[in-house]
Amino acid sequence: MTNEEVLKAVFPLLEGVDLASCMVVCKQWRDIAQDDYFWKCLCAKRWPSICKRPDPPTVTYYKLFQTFYRHKNHQTFLPPRLCFDDLEFYMDIWSDDKLIFSEVVPGPVLQAGIKIPPPGICDRLKYHLEGDEYKMTIPVEPRCKVPLSQTVSVSVLVGRKDTNKVACIINKSLFDYIDRTAYRALAFDYLTISPHHPFIPSIRAWVSLLFIDEGTESVVDVFGIELDFCDAANSREQVLWLLDVLDWK
Repeated sequence: MTNEEVLKAVFPLLEGVDLASCMVVCKQWRDIAQDDYFWKCLCAKRWPSICKRPDPPTVTYYKLFQTFYRHKNHQTFLPPRLCFDDLEFYMDIWSDDKLIFSEVVPGPVLQAGIKIPPPGICDRLKYHLEGDEYKMTIPVEPRCKVPLSQTVSVSVLVGRKDTNKVACIINKSLFDYIDRTAYRALAFDYLTISPHHPFIPSIRAWVSLLFIDEGTESVVDVFGIELDFCDAANSREQVLWLLDVLDWK
């Protein structure tokens, strides 16, 4: 059996949390684990009747499972000591050594997000942007062309206006995964947590370039940027709590 055949035989036997963990192992595992058939099987185990509907759901079965699983495993956090009004985000994107995007984004702007998705985006990305889950996005205006044939990297810092301190969220990470089914290019880095919180596990921060497909493999038309901490934070309060425990300098 080939590698792919083995994975396709094993993945249906996994629980949702384990299947989701497989998606971050490598690109091949992620591509296979994203098959909505696996997630439909998991939904059928937990909520059999949902798979009996004559029409498919407007979102993927993966999104259905993710949403209901999160609700069931909701964590209680202490009230955050930060607010978005106190924060500024410094975002820089390079193509090779050329700076192609550089903005200081006020916290309230990042929190407000993209209100109206532009015309021409795919349904899957539209559902993602309009979904109920918490997300932080900014529009890229004017839209920019990003050449994926080159090395594209991103850095994100966050500053506190109340203390004038800065923390690193992402440090020159590469957009080395392109999800053309969802029209997103993704980069991640591990957060540097303050030594005052030694028991917080490794947590990843993700940045996504949101783009419109123009029929070319080498260049994407970017209309927005998304920042998220979906491994550990799925609400405004959780994001602020996570930012508060960063290693501020």
